[in-house]
Amino acid sequence: MNDWVEIALRSLLYIAVLFFMTKLLGTKQISQLSFFEYISGITIGSVAAEVITGLDANIMHGMIVLILFGAITYAVDVLSLKSKKFRDFAEGNSTVFIKDGKIMEDSLKKEFFTVDELNSLLRKKSVFNVADVEFAILEPSGDLNVLLKKENQPLTPKDLNIKVGNEKVPQTVVMDGKILDNSLTEANKNRQWLTTELEKLGVTLENVFMAQVDSYGQLTVDIYDDKINVPSPQQKPLLMSSLKKCQADLESFALQTDSKEAKLLYKVNAQKLQEAINLLIPYLKG
Repeated sequence: MNDWVEIALRSLLYIAVLFFMTKLLGTKQISQLSFFEYISGITIGSVAAEVITGLDANIMHGMIVLILFGAITYAVDVLSLKSKKFRDFAEGNSTVFIKDGKIMEDSLKKEFFTVDELNSLLRKKSVFNVADVEFAILEPSGDLNVLLKKENQPLTPKDLNIKVGNEKVPQTVVMDGKILDNSLTEANKNRQWLTTELEKLGVTLENVFMAQVDSYGQLTVDIYDDKINVPSPQQKPLLMSSLKKCQADLESFALQTDSKEAKLLYKVNAQKLQEAINLLIPYLKG
């Protein structure tokens, strides 16, 4: 057998084996690794590369090493789930780097971190002043999680006592000019509705690169030709405008009529409609 043919066959075999092992060990192996998983991953990759390219090596020996390392890594993950002490030993513990705006120098030395490296991690979190930090914790994965002091945290609608509408996951109903019926059903829409909305925007299905339905049932479209501007959805602004017009009309009628009963009726309903508008602003604004 030619060398290149053997290398190709070995490559295909080990790609299949490594893929199966990764699926077995879970997505954790390709995201946040513990110390042991990091070492195991490097070893498995090195063994696979050596066996694939080393034509004189016994292919079964490489298979045994891969299976053995895969089994050990799987066993470590299982034991980590069952034992907190073992998990701390295998994966490590979190380390507090900053507390109440003060750097913990002993923790930095323990993890062999310099102040420059700490500042670099803070900047990645958009933090440039250590004094603004309440807590900064180095996770076993190497990520730095930062909690800003209360006065430095961004304001939220809850802080301002403002009610906002709940958001749902947008549904992609068109991709590459093709309708995704399952997503349409998930959004409680159908093809007839989609066709009507595309006609309102003056867009044909074939020109749509991607279309999504948001939490409020509005369709947003991205077309292939980036030079063409597609109108933004207007359902919510139009509905808000109609409600405000109705409320203004009721107030106007109250001023124009001479009947006390009608005047009172118009005023009461104008007030009720205004209250409804105030409640709907978080949902219909913009």
